[in-house]
Amino acid sequence: MALQDRHRQQRFANGYALVDGVVKSEVLGERFQIPPAWFREAVGSGHFVELRIDSDRVSAHPDAPEKCECAHCQEEATNPILCHDHPATLIPLPAQTVPSRGWGEQFWVLVTETDGDLRVGVIDNPLRETALHELQLGDEIVFHENHILAIHPSCRDDLLANMTDDQLARFGEWLRERDDGED
Repeated sequence: MALQDRHRQQRFANGYALVDGVVKSEVLGERFQIPPAWFREAVGSGHFVELRIDSDRVSAHPDAPEKCECAHCQEEATNPILCHDHPATLIPLPAQTVPSRGWGEQFWVLVTETDGDLRVGVIDNPLRETALHELQLGDEIVFHENHILAIHPSCRDDLLANMTDDQLARFGEWLRERDDGED
């Protein structure tokens, strides 16, 4: 089956869906930064990327903190997200027993295939909300490059080495814009 058909037919349980990082970044601005488009476009086989799955059917439980406790946002905890800091392949953690709460979850995937703006990856974290979204370590998932929230730092040198001339030119423009903004 063609990758576009697989992506279109992919469904997750309980209303879970992949979060579009571009849309989320447009809504939240500086509080939700994602890699630039030219960097996401360069992602290929062997790279680790971070995705988020969430459902509008669930929200914070009564015992959840009022404000998010992460160092990044300190926003209201109406839609908690469980995060995995690194791929399990790179930094294995001992098995953890965490009760399922129906929250969203950010996780790492190892990209195995690309076709235009679509990617296939293998989930590289033991997920805590598997009972609800039905995804688990080792599952294959199809996603759009707009779903990429982060690229693991271990992949950045390889990404730069394999960028097209157009992508490198856009990278140079991005660096110049950043330098201009710091004067």
